[in-house]
Amino acid sequence: MKLTELTVSRTISASAEKVFDVWINPKSPGGPWFGAERVILNPVVDGLYYFAFKHEGRIWHHYGRFLQIDRPRRVEYTWMSEATKGVESIVNSTLNPKGDLTQVTLRHSGVPDDEMGLRHKEGWTWILSALADVFASGRSASSADEGFCREASHHSFHFRLSRPPNWL
Repeated sequence: MKLTELTVSRTISASAEKVFDVWINPKSPGGPWFGAERVILNPVVDGLYYFAFKHEGRIWHHYGRFLQIDRPRRVEYTWMSEATKGVESIVNSTLNPKGDLTQVTLRHSGVPDDEMGLRHKEGWTWILSALADVFASGRSASSADEGFCREASHHSFHFRLSRPPNWL
């Protein structure tokens, strides 16, 4: 099977520390784990994760383990799902501080070079947009409580956060 690498990047209006904290917290809107039906997450080196999203009338399962965690600069983990056809791909998220901003670059390597595999680029672009939207709204990472989610449901970015793209 032919594999490929996908790269997406986005500048976020927040410090690398704040972005990092949202990225690894499944209760924080804007992070890749937020909105999952079920999440098991142990964000330490060799810690495992599992999460499942309900999308298009079915559950999409994802598994992996953390390879590197360097707060606030990098999170790297393996990624396995139906879309990777069981191949253990690698997601490498780097956070590069730029004053009050953070450049987030996500590289997903070892992805099948087919329609379902290439959809990951759309998905990661969507995730980084959701992350940018959370910080652009002026909310802090600690605002991800039930009250925030209830209040945010009236804002357009919450709609985007609650609807995963067709990449799972």
